[in-house]
Amino acid sequence: MTTHRSSRRRQAAASAVIVAALLSTAACGGGDGGSDDKDKGSAGAKIAFNGGVGKVLNASTKKGGTLKFIGSQDFDFLDPQRGYYGFMWDFARYYTRQLITYKAEPGKASTELVPDMASGLAEVSDGGKTYKYTLKDGVKWEDGQPVTTKDIKYGIERIWAQDVLSGGPIYLQQVLDPEGKYKGPYKDTSADKLGLSAIETPDDKTIIFKLPKANSDFEQMLAMPSATPVRQDKDTKEKYTLKPFSNGPYKIDSYTPTKGAELSRNPNWDAATDDVRKALPDNISVTLTTNADDMDKRLIAGEYDLDLNATGVGQAARAEALNPKNRNNVDNPQTGFIRYAVMPTDVAPFDNIECRKAVIVGADHKSLQTARGGPQAGGDIATNMLPPAIGGADPAYDPYEVKKNENGDVAAAKEHLAACGKPNGFKTTIAVRNNKPLEIATAESLQASLKKVGIDAQIDQFDGAQTSGIIGAPDNVRKKGYGIIIMGWGADFPTGQGFSQPLVDGRFILDSGNNNFSMLNDPAINKLFDDAIAATDIAQANEFYKQMNQKVSEAAVYLPFTHEKNLIWRGSRLTNVYTADAYNGRYDYASLGVVK
Repeated sequence: MTTHRSSRRRQAAASAVIVAALLSTAACGGGDGGSDDKDKGSAGAKIAFNGGVGKVLNASTKKGGTLKFIGSQDFDFLDPQRGYYGFMWDFARYYTRQLITYKAEPGKASTELVPDMASGLAEVSDGGKTYKYTLKDGVKWEDGQPVTTKDIKYGIERIWAQDVLSGGPIYLQQVLDPEGKYKGPYKDTSADKLGLSAIETPDDKTIIFKLPKANSDFEQMLAMPSATPVRQDKDTKEKYTLKPFSNGPYKIDSYTPTKGAELSRNPNWDAATDDVRKALPDNISVTLTTNADDMDKRLIAGEYDLDLNATGVGQAARAEALNPKNRNNVDNPQTGFIRYAVMPTDVAPFDNIECRKAVIVGADHKSLQTARGGPQAGGDIATNMLPPAIGGADPAYDPYEVKKNENGDVAAAKEHLAACGKPNGFKTTIAVRNNKPLEIATAESLQASLKKVGIDAQIDQFDGAQTSGIIGAPDNVRKKGYGIIIMGWGADFPTGQGFSQPLVDGRFILDSGNNNFSMLNDPAINKLFDDAIAATDIAQANEFYKQMNQKVSEAAVYLPFTHEKNLIWRGSRLTNVYTADAYNGRYDYASLGVVK
């Protein structure tokens, strides 16, 4: 998951000292979220700093009212097969349902898969290559017609129509049809346009998936919005994003790109068929604005309930948000993203591991954290490349003793420089997106700390809108001499495959749109992915991912900065508030209610 999935522009900290002082002052206003740090909101709901992190705040079953979102970034697509922004996946739970989904619980418990439209999790056979589901009774579309397994198959088939419906994840296409034989429903020559042989629908209640090769994360892929059913007679192809047809608790009454959306109850949704979605508000509204600072002001003023994009309060509003009188409306969750630098192994002198190690141990990790906003607004210092919420993660694993030497180890860095034949240092270029102020601040921090060890790093700000064709093109990276690339990454689904494979599996290196910027292609790492994906036991798979992560660290191609955290404003009217690891630390939107 690239950072564009849930991004909005945030201003860089004007001064690291000011940010640090601000957060320190806020901390004095009421600790770090203990039970004594509570107050009452204007509507009478209980509020507390970090009150919605890892636990349910203001549990309620009361229905009614309008839940009001505001956002500074529009949805990429409301079409479930095309949407790829993280907040869109969360929001899509209002109007889409899948065979299975994530559990409606706080924190790590949210990553557990549970039945949604299906009566249970899959019946798995044939060595993990066949998955069979039966639909629940009473699952309906917004016009009252029943949802059938053929609707599910057709919706998934739309993923193959990349010439018409590009933009979304293609995991299901890769797993079900790795050779690309099927051409999608719009080029399907069968009479019913259901010609994908890997999915069978013997009747309207039964669906069977037949994988050419076992994949232990297949059900994770089925929990994505891209596995949402679409009814053929309602498919308007590229226009479907303007008004998707609902099989969830709400229907889309209107959506105007860059302006907003209005949703109301789907009268044909039956709560008896849905154990996941609370469907508490009567209506849901989305207002879009181009002024992020104004948005923060209006949130703090109580005009809206929460930020749709969930990327955190901007620098201009942090002082107000963290003021003791307001901070109880703030949550500070981890997002599941890692912010990092990566060193391409085909760009000299980083073809030498000792030169790469010099960067890792010489970097001032505390300064890098401060550049991103400090412990609260930026996140915890990361010591390896697997986020805590991912199976196989070990936050204590610190192979380069980063926590021991937070300000960098100049002496050790110079030893590595001597070992790589560059005792006097070398010159290189840091590539950073020009539309990401925090990344630019991070690059400048890294530049300063590397100068202390003798590495002269120039900064090249490239067009962030052209990322896939600039740093995503290995030939261009070599041509430009980009020795260090600043980026961020979050999981598409919470496993080692969903997070790490695009970054470090050599078989995922692409000529364009590449995410394995290091060009790492280690047969041992690649095999560990195969072993984990083929494993039928989760604990066994996680052990393979743990070993994979250790080998990635040993390769010294990544310099992780932070496990990202955001400062999220939570309106006082909200009920059933909790952050979910399954949604990258955002609130589980489908569970929220409001005090009228």
